[in-house]
Amino acid sequence: MRRLTDWTGLSGTDRGASVAMGNFDGVHLGHRAVIDLARRPPAPLGVLTFEPHPREYFAPDAPPFRLMNAESRAHRLEKLGVERLYEVRFDARLAGMEAEAFAREVLAEGLGIVHVTVGTNFCFGKGRGGTVALLQEFGARLGFGVTVADLVGIGGQEISSTAIRAALSEGRPRDAAAMLGHWHRIEGEVIHGEKRGRALGYPTANMALDRLHLPRFGVYAVKADVLDGPQAGSYGGVASLGVRPMFGADAPNLETFLFDFAGDLYGRHLSVAFVDYLRPELHLDGLPALIDQMAADSDRARAILAQL
Repeated sequence: MRRLTDWTGLSGTDRGASVAMGNFDGVHLGHRAVIDLARRPPAPLGVLTFEPHPREYFAPDAPPFRLMNAESRAHRLEKLGVERLYEVRFDARLAGMEAEAFAREVLAEGLGIVHVTVGTNFCFGKGRGGTVALLQEFGARLGFGVTVADLVGIGGQEISSTAIRAALSEGRPRDAAAMLGHWHRIEGEVIHGEKRGRALGYPTANMALDRLHLPRFGVYAVKADVLDGPQAGSYGGVASLGVRPMFGADAPNLETFLFDFAGDLYGRHLSVAFVDYLRPELHLDGLPALIDQMAADSDRARAILAQL
């Protein structure tokens, strides 16, 4: 998959795609329906999205809401067979661009798309003034086709990033996965922590959680993929998400203990999939009690993962 951040001056091989357009936060089943409708061989399958998310641009001080960072989204889209990922920079120029100018300058002239697929509630252009009806009108005039995808639901409930965030906040990762069509994952670089887990016999891979919506704090059964390095591969594990109340920490992070793993992960990239919520954070009575609890958490997580 080619990942492109500039919509101007593209070569011929990067133009002429059939694209699905949207933010695609989480790449859930509704997003996949939009992407599937954009498959129009022989045109390359593309996704047009925005970075940063427009909501981050307009409200930079709002609480974190994203289900995925850009890297995680790109990995998921590549697995779906996307050949061109256009990550259009959302800046003052784009924010102030009228809907018709966006259709002409970005879609038709910049990317040279042959077709675009959007969801029924998609809006674009300055002040969200562009509707799907206007996009169809512009496409007919500018030479690209437009398809509007119906909303997707499960059991009468519309699938949305908002509903997925709610499920994660309530400690329901399997419900979130049913709407996503895949496990919810947090991806990022393994950073140095305080190495307490190593001293306790449970070395953990620490990851920062910057600008992401956080699932319910607590301990989870997880599946983890080491994405690079000599230990690359998939592992079961148990992860703690939160502020480590026994040690007085206040910045949330994710600490993952990989089963049957030996090696150094510092600087490597890890993708952690949340499978089941095991328990909330606890303030235990001393380190022996913590070690016993970690052993019990690991046993329970192994039993859950063995059933997948």
